[in-house]
Parts: sequence; C-alpha cells; structure tokens
Amino acid sequence: MDADPPSPLLALYLAKRDELKRYFTVRMRSAEAAEDLVQDMYLKVSAASSEEIGNAAAFLYRLGSNLMLDRLKSQRRSLARDTGWRAVTVSTLGGQDLADEPAADEAAAARQRLALIIEALNGLPPATRRAFRLHKLEGLTHAQTAEAMGLSRSSIEKHISAALKHLVRTLAA
Repeated sequence: MDADPPSPLLALYLAKRDELKRYFTVRMRSAEAAEDLVQDMYLKVSAASSEEIGNAAAFLYRLGSNLMLDRLKSQRRSLARDTGWRAVTVSTLGGQDLADEPAADEAAAARQRLALIIEALNGLPPATRRAFRLHKLEGLTHAQTAEAMGLSRSSIEKHISAALKHLVRTLAA
C-alpha cells in the first residue's frame, strides 16, 4: 500500500526544516522554543489544503512568524495575569515573599489553645454553654439570646459572665 506523496508545501517544509529552526532560534533566542514552533508549523502545514501557494517559502516564514507572535502575545497576557494575581495574593517584605499561613509552631499552639477552650466550654452547665454559644459564637445580642432561650436578659448576662470567668480560670491554670 503506497502512501500519498506529500503535498508540495509539506515537501518544501521538510526540506527547509533545519533552516527554519535556525532562523527562529535566532529570533526567539531559544532552541527549545524554536523546535516547538517548527513542530507547530508542521502540524499546520500537514493539515493545510493542497491548493497551490504562489511563494511557498515565503508562506512558511510568514506562518512561523505569525505563530511566534501569537506565542509572544500569549506569554505577555499570561505574565500580566500572573503578575496581577501575585500582586493581590502574595505579600512581600524586602523582596521576600511572606507566607499567608502561620508558622507550624504557631498553628500547633493555636490548635492546643482551641482544644483547651473546647474542653473548658464542655465543663460548663448546659444553659451557660448555650448562652455563651449563642452570644459569643453566633453573634446574638443579650436580648436576642434571652428571647431564644426563654430567659431574662439578666439571666443571660449572668450565664455569659459565669462562662467567661470559667474560661479565664481554666485557661490560666
């Protein structure tokens, strides 16, 4: 089974491939980028219709130049997007990036403090614990907490005061 002979444009591309690679290596200042570009050219040329092109060599150089410009534009857009993202999300000090996360020892200490607070809260009577949760954690006012629990505002204030005193005593120990 004989393969179809390559189109005249593809045959010219294959003959000039090394020359095209050298030409675009100089223009792109990178042999790897030029190799990728010449490979992309091959994909375009092999998929091109077999209609006759007046100056096939000029067509190949124009195709390569257009692909190169498309890559440069894409890289610039990418760089602008990444620079914008970096400016919004990364903090720097003295040219060094600062991490948004706390240090590992600080995170471990915070987890230990949280465990102590949870343990202290679990040691409270249920009504005091619920009043504390509604007011301090869910953000309800004393009046809203009192209404939610069916108690007087004065009782809620006493429950919250008792909870805070218990937390301070437990965490200080």
